[in-house]
Amino acid sequence: MIACLFVIAAFVIFVVDQSTNASGQQQEAVAQSGGQASHPTSPAGSHPSGLHKAIDEVAEQISSPFAGIVSPSSSEWGSQLVRLVLSLLVYGLGVGYLVRMLSVRV
Repeated sequence: MIACLFVIAAFVIFVVDQSTNASGQQQEAVAQSGGQASHPTSPAGSHPSGLHKAIDEVAEQISSPFAGIVSPSSSEWGSQLVRLVLSLLVYGLGVGYLVRMLSVRV
């Protein structure tokens, strides 16, 4: 369960960072096209906190067995989604099933 929570938390952080970065890029594009004056913005992902780094590192270690499944040329979103789904399947369903089977036999 804890492994699943780390992988989910890392994915949520990834989504928030991506949407923040996309918002900043859109604002810059509008400012460059003459819409508004450009205001310097600092995306959330540019300086991750210590907690953010720790969650990312743990999630990376947890999902590292599945890194070879996704090709390096695939998108970052695709890679993150595949690693999330496989981690949840293996650690959530697979390990949960194994624990239940072992507790029934004991």
